[in-house]
Amino acid sequence: MESFITILQSVLDISVMLVALAILLGVIFIAILYVVDVTQTTQAIRRNYPVIGRLRYFFEHLGVFFRQYFFAMDREELPFNRAQRTWIAKAAKNLDGTLAFGSTRPLDKPGDVFFLNAGFPPTSKEVAAHTPNPIAYGEGFARIPYRTHSFFNISAMSYGALSEPAITALSLGAKDAGIWLNTGEGGLAPQHLSGGCDIIFQIGTAKYGVRDKHGNLDAERLKTVAEHDQVKMFEIKLSQGAKPGKGGILPAEKITDVIASTRGIPKDQDSISPNRHPDIRSSAELLDFIATVRDLTGKPAGIKFVMGQTDWLDDLLAEINARGAASAPDFITLDSADGGTGAAPQSLFDNVGLTVWESLPRLSAKLSAAGLRERIRVIASGKMVNPSGVAAALCLGADSVNSARGFMFALGCIQAMQCNQNTCPTGITTHDKKLQRGLNPAIKANRVANFARAIQQEVKLIALSAGVMDAHELGPKHAFVIDGNGRPKSLQPEQD
Repeated sequence: MESFITILQSVLDISVMLVALAILLGVIFIAILYVVDVTQTTQAIRRNYPVIGRLRYFFEHLGVFFRQYFFAMDREELPFNRAQRTWIAKAAKNLDGTLAFGSTRPLDKPGDVFFLNAGFPPTSKEVAAHTPNPIAYGEGFARIPYRTHSFFNISAMSYGALSEPAITALSLGAKDAGIWLNTGEGGLAPQHLSGGCDIIFQIGTAKYGVRDKHGNLDAERLKTVAEHDQVKMFEIKLSQGAKPGKGGILPAEKITDVIASTRGIPKDQDSISPNRHPDIRSSAELLDFIATVRDLTGKPAGIKFVMGQTDWLDDLLAEINARGAASAPDFITLDSADGGTGAAPQSLFDNVGLTVWESLPRLSAKLSAAGLRERIRVIASGKMVNPSGVAAALCLGADSVNSARGFMFALGCIQAMQCNQNTCPTGITTHDKKLQRGLNPAIKANRVANFARAIQQEVKLIALSAGVMDAHELGPKHAFVIDGNGRPKSLQPEQD
């Protein structure tokens, strides 16, 4: 008994010594911070309130996460609110997405689109007997046109901006769901091909993956890319919603050996694309470039841009009509100016370009006026991550819809807003192997496919409610928009 008491006393003495040592080290640490704070001259708060002034920056950092989880209402957070993210999470995990007791969505918010149900919608028997019509790209103009039944696909996200397991998961999921995957401007990486899905190859302003050492288009490399059966179309990027008028940005710390070899760039410096294609200075040269890509590859070629000034677009359509319909791009991907997955200056994120809701009706009207609406397919992109957004875009004139951030959420994105810092906590936009290990491509691929199928299924439900069999047959007569007075206004022009 005495020996036990002696041991216990020794343990207590050691514990007291350790506590005293910890307190001493803590005091020393605080003293060091105090000296550092009062002597530095870059931050007034820390200089005037040493040590405790640091809490201001700590809480400022945590504020982003506290607002997301504790303070923001379900439908008020930006860029994506909790209601949107919750729907995606349930869809990706194949959980029940039904609700009870009514919608929490305001019914009088200006700009919101709602749908008009038909008096006699198709019955389940009629739907079962219906054969869906494919969406054709380049039919009659490209040697190898592309036909697909998918009206919802994965938007441009390059290997570099996204991690290896993320791209692999997207490729596997796209194959499972029967949708396409856009490579983004970073070239065709092995991970894009790994799942066996259809691929849209994007040619950015730096022409990564199909460039020579001077940054010009390399015809042989382009033809090599086109030899892949999975590569179905080529998209020439003029601008993107995250940063219209500015090229892509990939920090040097995110450039791996594979990324460098895929893009054809040095590994030890930032990868910054030109703000436009240096060899395309006019509508005529743009059409020449489209023709070159289509002729060399034999596959449909289109363009991607975010709409701003429209005089160049009017000139482009006039040039097409002067040359003939064969000279037209096979599709136009219309991006929205409310951000995207890419790193960009806030001034461009917030203030430049038109959103897809403003630009899509304008583009559709201009194509119709020029007699080119049937010739040129329209693909819409920009924050359409839920069925209502996709269906609204189809009503406003899109043939199909692309989503990037929707699929990032399906992969597990938590909207940490760290895509440009190589510190993504979910492993999606980082090349830190420690952070990537939590992203299992096989599991996430299943969630990508589930999300795509859920969107397609619910958009089809909206289409059937509106009285049409195929989702891409939705048009202006099937929806209305809330005007500035909070009242419904039909998208269909009034008839005299």
